[in-house]
Amino acid sequence: MIEQDTVRLLRECDAGVQMGMEAIDEVIEYVGAEELGTRLNACRREHEKLNGEIKDQLHRFEDQGKNPNPMAKGMSWLKTNMRLSMNDSDHTIADLMTDGCNMGVKSLNKYLNQYEAADEKSKDIAKRLIHLEEKLATDIRKFL
Repeated sequence: MIEQDTVRLLRECDAGVQMGMEAIDEVIEYVGAEELGTRLNACRREHEKLNGEIKDQLHRFEDQGKNPNPMAKGMSWLKTNMRLSMNDSDHTIADLMTDGCNMGVKSLNKYLNQYEAADEKSKDIAKRLIHLEEKLATDIRKFL
């Protein structure tokens, strides 16, 4: 049970970290304020580091990981591009990113609770990803 929950939690972290990186990639070219761009780029780098750790752990279990849900990914892309086409301000970017962070935190906490038998290393990765999302949402509040 421990191994099964560990792999499942890591898969969800894998999908979540990919969604986070893709979301930042979608909005970064529209950023006006240097500080907002700096915070988004720093968060992206932290996502990349966690992504490497997740991949290493999944490799340990000979698992390929999980891509984000295509429907969720498509809906995110559509919402982002529609909102940015109407208003590509830093406010819109901060609003979109805050929504995404909140959804990520909610999902990851759900999976952390659901896969409670996961090993401590995997739980730590999930908690660090949650913290990263919470921190970004807090850091960009001034742009809302």
